[in-house]
Amino acid sequence: MSETLAVPTSPATARDRPGHRLLRHLVGMTVAMVAGMLLLDPLWRTAGAALEFTDVLAKPAVAALVMATNMSIGMVAWMWHRGHRARALVEMVAAMYVPYLLLFVPFAAGPLDGEALLLGGHLLMVPAMVVVAVRHRHAHPVPSPRRPVVAALVSRWPSWLALLMTVDNWFDPVVLPPLSLLVLPFGFLVAGTVRRSWRDRAAVASQLAGLAGWGTLAALAVVADDGPARWLVAGGWLAHAAWDAVHHRLDRVVPRGYSEWCGVLDTAVGLTMVLAILA
Repeated sequence: MSETLAVPTSPATARDRPGHRLLRHLVGMTVAMVAGMLLLDPLWRTAGAALEFTDVLAKPAVAALVMATNMSIGMVAWMWHRGHRARALVEMVAAMYVPYLLLFVPFAAGPLDGEALLLGGHLLMVPAMVVVAVRHRHAHPVPSPRRPVVAALVSRWPSWLALLMTVDNWFDPVVLPPLSLLVLPFGFLVAGTVRRSWRDRAAVASQLAGLAGWGTLAALAVVADDGPARWLVAGGWLAHAAWDAVHHRLDRVVPRGYSEWCGVLDTAVGLTMVLAILA
């Protein structure tokens, strides 16, 4: 009597299920929208200050449209890269704008204020995105042609994420408080604990030494005069960028993606603090 053997579903097949594709699609779009806001908002503010239309950008209706534009640009760029068809792109852009356009009527009539307009648009945008994504859930994206440059850029996503997170620092550089230095070693300690990296005694000793070193820098910056304290904080962040580079090269304690992201973030924050000190 023959037995029918159940063929286990491979991870690749599981990832290709419509539900998994839909979830990945929504997560990818959300990240792309946030990236669009982080990257483009400082450009709008800089242009507004240079061309003297900052007051116009501050109006709630204009701010809503600018925000929808920033999110749409990031989302369309990501969907285009993923090979989604033009119809899906157009409908998803409409999902960004239509909620705000609908709320313009009660906003103009008076029941809604500016904060309610922006918040309400964001809340309505989520189900609108889901509706469009579900509508196209069975449409398989067209395989995008090989673009070596694009592939190389995508592979460096931790660096781009760190740069996006520090865009505002370049336009408005500030010096962080001394206690911010304590965040640097704790990130490695948490990541190392999650990865169970402490079987290596040398790794434990190096991380504890790092905690002591940046803790000492933070203590010195707290008791030092304002001028030296600023340089200690900036130097501590830049020194941690070098720490990240060493761990990235050795591939120890933390994932290489984390050390790459942390290194770029620490470099950007440290350099912008130097700019703030010199200014």
